[in-house]
Amino acid sequence: MSSLDQPGSPDTGADGATAVTAAPETADALLKLITAEYESLPRQLKRIASYMSQQSDRIMVDRISDIARECEVHPSAIVRFSQRFGFSGFSEMQALFREAYTHKATPVQNYQQRIRSMIANKSQKASVGDLARECVNATLSGLERLALELDDEAFENAVDLVVNADNIYVVGVRRSFAVADYLVYNLQHTNKRIHLISGLGGSYREQMRSVRANDLVIAISFTPYGKETQHCLRIAQHHQAKTLIITDSNLSPLAKRANAVLLVNEGSSFAFRSLSATLCLCQALFIAVAYRLELKVDEISEQAGFED
Repeated sequence: MSSLDQPGSPDTGADGATAVTAAPETADALLKLITAEYESLPRQLKRIASYMSQQSDRIMVDRISDIARECEVHPSAIVRFSQRFGFSGFSEMQALFREAYTHKATPVQNYQQRIRSMIANKSQKASVGDLARECVNATLSGLERLALELDDEAFENAVDLVVNADNIYVVGVRRSFAVADYLVYNLQHTNKRIHLISGLGGSYREQMRSVRANDLVIAISFTPYGKETQHCLRIAQHHQAKTLIITDSNLSPLAKRANAVLLVNEGSSFAFRSLSATLCLCQALFIAVAYRLELKVDEISEQAGFED
């Protein structure tokens, strides 16, 4: 056992927090426990909890130094986190994820290993074609993970919310804005009143002013979660509108009190995250809504007289 995996007190976790006395027996049980205990965790351990929730399929191959770097904490914090949830150290906690994911298709782990090898091999310069393929592989890993982890019940709830809404407001800022605009474009093929909250000129509050109880606000946001998007959600909840959140973790501040949450974790290449899985999820949402509304193909197609 390494010095980093030495067990601490069984009764007290990091920063005096009460530790779980018996470690969960499965990775899914651990992730549920992390979600339940999240608010009681110290700030550093919350970063690790968010990483665990978003990157659960990578834990089996991640080194403790990798997680520490991603979470901007010291490796000892990873050990304290493990002990907080009843494990002797990181290695014991990691074994749960290895048991859970070893027999599954793991494109993300394979991709992560390739990235590590490419970065580590400083003697061989990568070609532009290699870099392009890494971007493609990152996108594929996100799409495959979306297919594996899509929650059918949550998706059904999301479709219900869209179908039953009087007005639909869609908000996403910075990199999420492109997704919000794409979803608005799709939903405008229905007969529903669709509004893009662009915040042009800082007018988020003004654009949200007409939200009412029978309306739906769709918010798209990923870590570190846009403050403008959170502001729009607070307005929606104040007016008792329904909320549908597309995000990367149940620990997201946007997910609290939401009527439905759709989770999507994108692949990333050299710190740049793809949008392909999120766009695919939004397209799937529209197709499901169109099917439920019994839209005809000619109602969805472009108007005559216009070209791309």
